[in-house]
Amino acid sequence: MTRSEAREQAFIVLFEKIFDNDSTVWQIVESATEAELIKINSFAQALLKAVDENSESIDGIIAEYSKGWSIERLPKVSLAVLRLAIGEMKFVEDVPTGVSVNEAVELTKKYGTADDAAYVNGVLGAIAKSL
Repeated sequence: MTRSEAREQAFIVLFEKIFDNDSTVWQIVESATEAELIKINSFAQALLKAVDENSESIDGIIAEYSKGWSIERLPKVSLAVLRLAIGEMKFVEDVPTGVSVNEAVELTKKYGTADDAAYVNGVLGAIAKSL
């Protein structure tokens, strides 16, 4: 599994988590893996761990850089992608920031709209400059 595929699998879990506050990320992973809906490798696990363990910090960063949008009003695809990318940029070693941003934009294009992708790109670009 490539890192892009692992990111996509992690995105799917984080997207599901937005709608399932009663389950942990790891319960969602377990259920989806048992049903053979996803495959999680060590890189996807590292991404999910980074987001899960730093969710408050990540959401604070999103709130700070999402001008004119509250977290509650962000499109759910954009929110899941932003959480994933910020978790990767700030808490996962050995991944260049530009790669995280590019991969996030590509995921947003695949699952969201062009407007969502432009927004995600702008927010992540601003965050990348501050790192």
